Amino acid sequence: MIAFYRNAAIAPGKVGSAIAFAQQVAAFAKDKHGLELSIAMPVAGNPNRIGWAARYENLAAFEAKTMAITSDPHYKEMAAKGSENFIAGTIHDELWRTL
Repeated sequence: MIAFYRNAAIAPGKVGSAIAFAQQVAAFAKDKHGLELSIAMPVAGNPNRIGWAARYENLAAFEAKTMAITSDPHYKEMAAKGSENFIAGTIHDELWRTL
């Protein structure tokens, strides 16, 4: 099993719209691509971050689903509009293999 985690720092004054955007992305991923994304914010450390998490059967499934979503024109439009919610250069992705 592969666990994917993405987090990004929220731009000043954008917490509310960043949460709304995160929920919009999660709904899109589920409705259009069948991917369950969970959304989280840190309890400690820098509180001005938000993240998404998903699980995949294997790396091939991760790659296939990621390609399908990121090549979707609606996702591209949504991501472009939502980028104002985040500080440029702060997106951090991790892939973990579950044991």
